[in-house]
Amino acid sequence: MKKSLIALAVLAASGTSFAQSSVTVWGIVDAAVSRGNGDVNSVTRLVGSGISSSQLGFRGTEDLGGGMKANFWLEAGLGNDAGTGGATTTNNQASGAGTASTAAGSQGLTFNRRSTVSLSGGFGEIRLGRDYTPQFWNWTVYDPFGTNGVGTNRAMLSSVALGGTTGGTTGTSVRASNSVTYLFNHGANATYASGNQGLHAAVQMYYGENLSNSATPKDGDGSGIRVGYNAGPLSVAVGTGQTKFAAGNLKMTNFGGAYDMGVARLIGQITRDQLGTVKGDGMLVGVTAPLGAGLVRASYSTYENKATTAETKQVAVGYVHNLSKRTRAYVTYASVDNSNGANAALGGATGVANKGSSGFDIGMTHSF
Repeated sequence: MKKSLIALAVLAASGTSFAQSSVTVWGIVDAAVSRGNGDVNSVTRLVGSGISSSQLGFRGTEDLGGGMKANFWLEAGLGNDAGTGGATTTNNQASGAGTASTAAGSQGLTFNRRSTVSLSGGFGEIRLGRDYTPQFWNWTVYDPFGTNGVGTNRAMLSSVALGGTTGGTTGTSVRASNSVTYLFNHGANATYASGNQGLHAAVQMYYGENLSNSATPKDGDGSGIRVGYNAGPLSVAVGTGQTKFAAGNLKMTNFGGAYDMGVARLIGQITRDQLGTVKGDGMLVGVTAPLGAGLVRASYSTYENKATTAETKQVAVGYVHNLSKRTRAYVTYASVDNSNGANAALGGATGVANKGSSGFDIGMTHSF
């Protein structure tokens, strides 16, 4: 009898412990047949992340009592078209990005998308680790195509703008390693792409971790801030950040807004970049609208390198069809026009200055 009581007590205690903690495993597998047409060459490929970033993630939460929680988040990017892992950088610089072979994915699985531990409560959340930068999020939140596929504004920005690579002076355009972030009013498991109703904010500092007596002690150091406001159908946010480099600091500032009218969601975005003394300006207007069991997406965007006056204009349209709650099929078409020396090309093709390019994606995405 006593043994039974002891066993019941142990089980009860264990049940309480499990109830206070949780671990979630999730993932997205997205693949598309992609075609890019350029004046130098064209290419047909199978690509990952056509509308959603392919990923494998693990996250957990422990209730510490008094409204406090301890959290972890490990999120790895997947190149499911070839079974590769995503590249990362250890110090926000080219020296931490590995060799060309590791950048291609032969290094295996890395938690390049996000790798954080955090403490959250009524005060907000404090995160430590590799995370998205505040100055990045408006690119994806206020683009009908997010940051994936041939239709995204970022496909054009990566070709014409001031960067977007993993290492070097543009390695913090999307994420930063060695970061400390404070988030206010972003809710549970927030990516801080968007926040709760009302005011929400994120402030971040990150470090290149160079020795004080090195030739470039501040390279890879930076900071960013994003402040947004949601009120029913209205969403607006402004983000800005800077990363220090001896070759020239990278500065990114952007503003985005959206208004959901029910029958359609109107979206707008303005961006200003600066790498050293070179500046670039961009804008986007777009719309998403439900249609049957899916969603129509369309956008028009431009970007100009102010130093060279090279300018690219892009038009994109697509449709996403919901096959179930977790599976979607999609098609996207985009075209660009170049002027004043710009040579942006889509879908992996290579273009010629002042000539156009086009591309399309046909694929599906499944989440679990």
